[in-house]
Amino acid sequence: MASQNMSSIPKPVYTADAAPPAGPYSQGMRANGCLYVSGQIPADKDGNLVTGTIEECTEAVFANLAAILKAGNSSFNKVIKVAIFLDDMDNFARMNAVYSKYFSGHKPARSCVAVKTLPKNVPIEIELIALEDYTPGKTLGTSVSYDEEDGQ
Repeated sequence: MASQNMSSIPKPVYTADAAPPAGPYSQGMRANGCLYVSGQIPADKDGNLVTGTIEECTEAVFANLAAILKAGNSSFNKVIKVAIFLDDMDNFARMNAVYSKYFSGHKPARSCVAVKTLPKNVPIEIELIALEDYTPGKTLGTSVSYDEEDGQ
């Protein structure tokens, strides 16, 4: 039963398969059956920035989002809200072409804004909110604190 798995106590989500946080925040937080994923930038799992076209940068962001969703016991088809930040709205159509591959049937609520500057001067950042997946028989994702994972 879903209510047995939900917790009102927020639990951090961490995975080594996504870019590490670049500051004092978690990759994601699980609470009350929802997963809140922090803004992801185009960086690999070692934290190295991915450069190239907006399509390549967007794919790198989605790789991080996918890894955090999995670690947080969710998936793209459980996403309910997406917020996209671009450094140049001229990149919207090309970013949207990549975005559409991940949300072809399921279309969550979304906002997209242009901002003057993003962290590390990247061209894109995406954050999202998703429901946790309580499908019977499904293995739950792993939420760990940084103290447990990295000793920090």
